Amino acid sequence: MSKLIEDTVEQIVEGLLEGTGLELVGVEYVREKDWYLRVFIDKEGGIELDDCQELSGRLGDILDERDVIKGAYILEVSSPGLDRELKKDKDFKREQGKKVDVTLYAAQNGNKVLVGVLKGYDGHNVTIDEQVIPMENVAQVRLHIDF
Repeated sequence: MSKLIEDTVEQIVEGLLEGTGLELVGVEYVREKDWYLRVFIDKEGGIELDDCQELSGRLGDILDERDVIKGAYILEVSSPGLDRELKKDKDFKREQGKKVDVTLYAAQNGNKVLVGVLKGYDGHNVTIDEQVIPMENVAQVRLHIDF
């Protein structure tokens, strides 16, 4: 059910963002204490609070009008953050050449997290530095943050 809601919201948001310079990074509909619908957006140079507020208002009106989600939920529109997770082909393409953290399901050579420069992604494998890693071994890929 939540996947259907996420897909529907993704289609609505893509339409709302057309021609704005904003990009949809992801949508998640999850239950914590309450139900949350989180929409993550970005743009070249970063997003501003006004970007989030405007999309939130327009999206909220459409979701209410179409009654997409039955029951109460909290709508959050925000930036995906500095250490965003890479999930889609376009994420890997956009972030190519940047340093990433690759978390594996099982340790390889004693390491469960590999850090390196994202060199490639073909849907089946991710390449960091010179190492090709099958995606079936990858739990998560995030942008690396140096402190």
